[in-house]
Amino acid sequence: MSPTKSGKFQVIADVPDTVSVSGTLNFATAASALTAMRSAFAKHDRHTLDLGGVDSCDSAGLACVLAALSEADQGGRRVSVRRVPQGMQALAQVCGVESLLH
Repeated sequence: MSPTKSGKFQVIADVPDTVSVSGTLNFATAASALTAMRSAFAKHDRHTLDLGGVDSCDSAGLACVLAALSEADQGGRRVSVRRVPQGMQALAQVCGVESLLH
């Protein structure tokens, strides 16, 4: 896990075809989490982003997830998202970007 003042996150690619994210995605962790997701998707042929372990997310964390998905799409890789936490789903809806969590 990567410690920060405002939480910890973990990005794991040990399940076939899946990058799993857990912990806190917020302003303090978003840049590091995005770097870790980029690395996981670049090293492995992954097509699923599992967010079921995310226990806290703010707008910066949501932006981080959307950036990772956008970069994958631009690279020709369609990534499906599963187990989006209710709080992240609600935030995406309020921000008008719920459809981007495909």
